[in-house]
Amino acid sequence: MPSDAFLKGMNAFHRAILKLSGGRLGWSGQRMPVLELTTTGRKSGQPRTVMLTSPVQEGDTFVIVASRGGDDQHPAWFLNLRDNPDVEVTTREGKRRMRARVASPEERARLWTLVTADHKNYAGYQTKTKREIPLVLLEP
Repeated sequence: MPSDAFLKGMNAFHRAILKLSGGRLGWSGQRMPVLELTTTGRKSGQPRTVMLTSPVQEGDTFVIVASRGGDDQHPAWFLNLRDNPDVEVTTREGKRRMRARVASPEERARLWTLVTADHKNYAGYQTKTKREIPLVLLEP
């Protein structure tokens, strides 16, 4: 499973590409839009930012996957937004305040099929862990 240091390094590298290219590069990855998610740290109360992909979008709602590469632990950003669902999302189009919520079991069943149809890596991550990988909906 990816280490925290590796994940933080990849996020820093991704932000550097965005900055150095003036935002021309880095807003898509693996055929998915990329977004920058800012949560409030559940322990620190400080802003915490992570780069993520959104394999499914429905209208103004982004679906993100709390996979952490199939690790048995939830990603920190998921724990943060679960405790405080008010988030900021930055995309190629700009920043906006959004509210995060975990997909209901019915929503997850429907959306998981869409996620894994085009992005098989997520199905592979699910086989690596005993936890059900949550899907999070970011809504205006």
